[in-house]
Amino acid sequence: MTSASREVLRGSAPPDELGSSPAPECFARNQYFDRTHAKQAAKLLPGEYYVARRDMLLVTVLGSCVAACIRDVKTGIGGMNHFMLPDEAGEGSAGGARYGVYAMEVLINHILKLGARRENLEAKVFGGGNVLPGLVQANVGHKNAAFVLRFLATEHIRVAARDLSDVYPRKVYYFPATGRALVKRLATLHNDTVLAREIDYRQRLVEAPSGGDIELFD
Repeated sequence: MTSASREVLRGSAPPDELGSSPAPECFARNQYFDRTHAKQAAKLLPGEYYVARRDMLLVTVLGSCVAACIRDVKTGIGGMNHFMLPDEAGEGSAGGARYGVYAMEVLINHILKLGARRENLEAKVFGGGNVLPGLVQANVGHKNAAFVLRFLATEHIRVAARDLSDVYPRKVYYFPATGRALVKRLATLHNDTVLAREIDYRQRLVEAPSGGDIELFD
């Protein structure tokens, strides 16, 4: 892919695909028409998820965060999330897993609500790059990557493809209707937007009350 997608149309998702959830996880509403792929698309920011039973494109950019792309292989109903685990608590504690677990459960439950069957689910997972400044020693990205694989194994959801950990951010394009995934590994970030979003999301987590194949493209 040689040119960036252009956002030319914004709107709300159809009523049967809309969802709501407590902050910081929420249903992505940043939608546009992607001219490169000639599809309606949704762009996910940290803490968001999106599900669809129509032919769409889901897009996100990941640093230390992880995106799980999950679909019913028979119906094409599927979606994506974009989440980060808080690192203050230990990996095995309730505090350390709360938002990652919630992000995975809300995505899976919403996909099932639209008519998918659990036994038909497959996942492709991306992200977990060790890119957050000041958190290199904490290895947040690696912990996020380990968490999503552990969660999917526990839920007996097959991981069809993965591109996790390492030190670079990624841009992910996912087509739930077919399961196709495009991943662009970013050598450098041209601005601080992605890191700023993840740092802001991590801060909101801290402050919140507790309660196949991969195609690489240029």
